Formats: sequence, structure tokens, C-alpha cells
Amino acid sequence: MLEKTSPQSDVAEVMADIGRRAKAAARPLAIAGTERKNRALEAMANAIDNRRAEILTANARDVEAARAGGMASSFIDRLQLDDARIDAIITGIRAIAQLDDPVGGVIAAWERPNGLKIERVRTPLGVIGVIYESRPNVTADAGALCLKAGNAVILRGGSDSFHSSRAIHACLVDGLQSAGLPADAIQMVPLSDRAAVGELLTGLDGAVDVIVPRGGKSLVARVQADARVPVFAHLEGICHIYVDASADPKMARAIVTNAKMRRTGICGAVETLLLDRHLEPQVAKGILGDLAAAGCEVRGDDAVQSLLSEAVPASDEDWRTEYLDAIISARFVDDIGGAIDHISRYSSGHTEAVIAEDAGVVSRFFNEVDSAILLHNASTQFADGGEFGMGAEIGIATGKMHARGPVGVEQLTSFKYRVHGAGQTRP
Repeated sequence: MLEKTSPQSDVAEVMADIGRRAKAAARPLAIAGTERKNRALEAMANAIDNRRAEILTANARDVEAARAGGMASSFIDRLQLDDARIDAIITGIRAIAQLDDPVGGVIAAWERPNGLKIERVRTPLGVIGVIYESRPNVTADAGALCLKAGNAVILRGGSDSFHSSRAIHACLVDGLQSAGLPADAIQMVPLSDRAAVGELLTGLDGAVDVIVPRGGKSLVARVQADARVPVFAHLEGICHIYVDASADPKMARAIVTNAKMRRTGICGAVETLLLDRHLEPQVAKGILGDLAAAGCEVRGDDAVQSLLSEAVPASDEDWRTEYLDAIISARFVDDIGGAIDHISRYSSGHTEAVIAEDAGVVSRFFNEVDSAILLHNASTQFADGGEFGMGAEIGIATGKMHARGPVGVEQLTSFKYRVHGAGQTRP
């Protein structure tokens, strides 16, 4: 059961024990064969399918508590599970099982003039700590991805999704045990104390090799500030779409509405719409009107307000805001150069899209915009590891060291060098 409060000494002791057990589990996991890992993943998927009623009941408890606590609708959307979302979790785990095993894969190989044969080979990172908030599906995604990459994982989910995550975690443990893998390879922190996060960020006396935070700005900022081990993180998803004057009008309308309204609470939802000042007024009006008709609040500059009567004035803060809700900021810019300038100033480096038929505009956008994911004529909602063919993702990394963009199985590995000789000695 989730422990609400514990003395600091007890928290440290619990977390240290979790770290020791994770480190011990990481050793056999690193050398587990592909067949055994895939057998565990398939068993996990089957367990989630067979116990979906139990998972939905647990989720209903979390959702009821969140509603009683006055949580925003966007938060509820991230928290809530249904049969379709459980099906997606199962599909994601099975897709991970179908991926090539990255462990042992040769990244590069070459031979030196002295006859030494050198290989750079993928290896597991070791123990990964994942800190997340309201999305219970992260429990399955993180557990499955870390397993496939040969890593042990310590999961610290939010208290708001605890019952849901615990029910999913039990299925993951069943899968590990059915394949003869250590149950401690995927552990959940049983404490809600913030002190437990603090202990995890210390690295648990060298047990933890990397931390992956997945949540709101305050959580990620704390992790980046306090962690004593490397962090794969994105601070927030302030995503942009630029609609060029060369854009296909029908395509632009469909993409913009989907990018904002398909699911407003995910990090790939577009937050700012940039319109080329040379765009036909009726096209721009159609794009804005579609958003309003779909229930989206539009906060715009003077030109946007002149085209959409229900638009409200945008403040400078709006350009810096990740709404995660049915709200979008919109403004006109002076062609592709103005769009790039705006994105450079306000983007969080997550995902940006350009809608254009002009190849020169697309080329300039791809060359000059420095974000983890760039799309041409496609919705920003495709910023997802599953949609990239990775099976699932542990998060979207916006940093530039080691991992960037969707963090899948390959990004959860490091590498080592294997050097084969035939008696060479160095002169």
C-alpha cells in the first residue's frame, strides 16, 4: 500500500534497498537473451489483457479522487484509462517485443593498419529511474522499454495515478517471473513522500545510472536542478505550426485542428499557430474558424482578432505557455523568416511543424529550426515513439546529449568497444 508519510530515515532505508535490489537485478538482465525478454513482454501483455477489469477498477478510484480534488479536465484526460487505451498499452508492449534487440548490436566496426579489429557495441545503461506524474500508461511503456534494452528500472509514479500504476505494475512483475527473470528488474516506489524523489535523484549510492522525468515543468525543473546522475528530460512541449502562403488550404485546416484538438493534454499538442502574412485571408479565417468550431479558445494578435470575432488578445506570456488544454495562441508572421525568429525565441525545443508546398520554405525550416522533432505537412501529434516505429517511448528528450527526441530502446543503451588482436604490442 502507498505510504503517505514516513520518517526521513525510513525513506532513505526503503530507497537504498530498492536501489540495491535494482542493481542486483540489472546484472542477469543485461545478459538475458532476446527470446527470454520477448517471452516476458508477451506475458506482460497477456496479463494486462486478462486483468483489464482490475486495472479499470483501480483507475476509476484514481479518477474519482482527481475529480473530487478539482483537477483540470486535461489532467483527467491524461489519467483516465478505458478499453481502447488499455488495448493501446498491450499493442505497445507487443510492438516492443517485435523490435530488434539493441543489446549486443554492432554500431560500427573497422580495422586499423596494425591489424586491430575494433567494434563499437550497444550495452544496457544499467539501472534507470523514471519519475512521472499522472499517466499510468507510462508504467507499462517504461517497464517494457527498459526490459527490452536490458535495463532494470525504478518507477516513481505520481500519487494521483498510484492505484492504476500499481495494477499495471503487478502485470509486469507477473511477466518477468513467468520468463524466469528477476522480479526486482521493474520496481515501483511505494512512498508518496517527496523525500523519496530526493533520494532517487542522489543515485542511491551509485545504483542508478540515469534519471528520466516525465511530467510537468516544475517536476522536470526540480529533477534537472537536483539530480546527481545524468538526466534525459524535456522541460515542456511548446510546439509550433507554421502555415506558409504556399500551403494546401484543405490540408492546413485538417492538420492544424488535429494538432491542437485530437488530444490537448499531450506534449505533442500544438500550442502556437504561426500564419504567413501573405496567406489568403479566407484560408487563414478558415483555419481559425475550424479551431473555434472545435471548441478551442484562440488567443491572437490584432490580425487574428480581425479575422475571428471570438478571438481574445494574446499576451507575451501566451507565447511562452504550454496550455495542455483547448487553447491556442496565434499570430501572423512575415513569411518563413518571421516564423523561424518566433520559434527560436519561444520554443522549448520539442516539436515544430511547417505546412507548405514550397520546397525552399521546407528546406529552410528543416535547416534553421533547432528542435528535437520537425514535421512537414503532418500533425505535431505524431511526436510519439510509437508513431516513429519505436513501439513506445519513455519520453521526448529535448536536450542534446546522448538522447534527443523519442527515447526508445536504442536510446536506453550505451556502448562499449571490443578490440580483437592477434598478438599486437604497442611500440
